Amino acid sequence: MLMIPGPTPVPEQVLLAMAKHPMGHRSGEFSALMAEVTENLKWLHQTQNDVLILAASGTGAMEAGIINFLSQGDRVLVGNNGKFGERWGKVARAYGLETQEITAEWGKPLNPDDFKAALEADTDKSIKAVILTHSETSTGVLNDLETINAHVKAHGQALIMVDAVTSMGACPVPVDAWGLDVVASGSQKGYMIPPGLAFVSVGPRAWAAYETANLPKFYLDLGPYRKDGAKNTTPFTPPVNLFFALQAALQMMKKEGLEAIFARHDRQRRATRAAMAALNLPLFGADDSASPAITAVMPQQVDAEQVRSVMKKRFDIALAGGQDHLKGKIFRIGHLGFVCDRDILSAVAALEATLTHLGYDQFTPGAGVNAAGQILLA
Repeated sequence: MLMIPGPTPVPEQVLLAMAKHPMGHRSGEFSALMAEVTENLKWLHQTQNDVLILAASGTGAMEAGIINFLSQGDRVLVGNNGKFGERWGKVARAYGLETQEITAEWGKPLNPDDFKAALEADTDKSIKAVILTHSETSTGVLNDLETINAHVKAHGQALIMVDAVTSMGACPVPVDAWGLDVVASGSQKGYMIPPGLAFVSVGPRAWAAYETANLPKFYLDLGPYRKDGAKNTTPFTPPVNLFFALQAALQMMKKEGLEAIFARHDRQRRATRAAMAALNLPLFGADDSASPAITAVMPQQVDAEQVRSVMKKRFDIALAGGQDHLKGKIFRIGHLGFVCDRDILSAVAALEATLTHLGYDQFTPGAGVNAAGQILLA
């Protein structure tokens, strides 16, 4: 039972779709399939812009976003308040970009005012892009993308490039309404399919920048993906069976509806956090910036890795651990994608039993399940 931020659980009908025999990727049948998934990807992204499909992970999608629309020596702002914000700074520097980081302590959200100050100080408009993570998976923090984006728009020149890997399909990311230029995501998250596909939404301002961008690229050159995508085909051999999975998953998502999907993730986020509070387990991050995808917990009187070990060995439930300096200090409970309310209750009940087994007695038995249940049944 995967209660991690990715890979996330995969529905049976998606697994069955993947089990079909592959079809020729230059066939009319595949073109019809690609036309359907492209239209449904635009629905999910709430956009009429291009949404391009890569055989890659979310990191590949973000690297593509960075290298297709920027040039050697360009100045960029990078939001860094966790493992993935830190990664985008490394990618930018690897390609010779002049990188200024806007930072916040891990577990806290980026301050939009810091972006505002840096952008307003850029009177010669030398900042070419602002790169940030929407849902910081390493800490369970949701950054205020809407407000930061408003400051980028006030700048007038900089592009905004968004890591929406664990927010796309979990909370609103209205690409057109907010005018987001580049938005990257990955298949093993809210899309409910295995790893292997990545998605890049590209707006008109980014395509204008593409015309003069000079960073090296070949397989991740988005120009050919756009050209071939308009003909419902791909420039390189796609993982055909993952397209079968994507088709089935997007059909499920459309049937549920965007608002219902977002409401489910919010409900499960609140239920999980209420359960941790009832168990007197400190949360790593405040309620007002909590990610809909994952809840990070920083236990004080029980070892985080022992919790994960018992949960896995005795209940076959996988929780995520901490990264870098948080390794061994936090555990993370995923509630992203194909997760139902019953899964939340099962995980909380197993966690209660695990805590008791490990000698932690700072809660009333059943308190976590009761707290979660009150929210899930409200």
